[in-house]
This record gives sequence, structure tokens and C-alpha cells, in this order.
Amino acid sequence: MCGIVGIVGHSQVAPLIVDALKRLEYRGYDSAGVATIEKGVLGRRRAEGKLVNLERRLKDE
Repeated sequence: MCGIVGIVGHSQVAPLIVDALKRLEYRGYDSAGVATIEKGVLGRRRAEGKLVNLERRLKDE
């Protein structure tokens, strides 16, 4: 099972995507990720385990 969220905007959308994923969060998944496009460049961040691991990775960047 998976949850997919899409947001179009001109500001930082990664925090909004993480918030939306929290609303879909369930037990049993093995990873989470966020893909964004900024100035035509695709950025992809992933983390294994719970969504909190992805949040930590995004904060570290």
C-alpha cells in the first residue's frame, strides 16, 4: 500500500508534502520519499523506515 501526494507551488513544498504524508501515515511501510523540481532540476530525497526519518533528513539539508 502507498500514499501519493502532489503539490504545485512557488514556495518550499517539501514541508507541506511531509505534512500531507503524515495524514496518510499507517503502520507497516518500509520507506518514504519526496521529489521536487526547482529551476528545472529534480531533487529526490528518501529515507528508510518511518516518516520521521525522512523529516530528519530534510531538516539536515
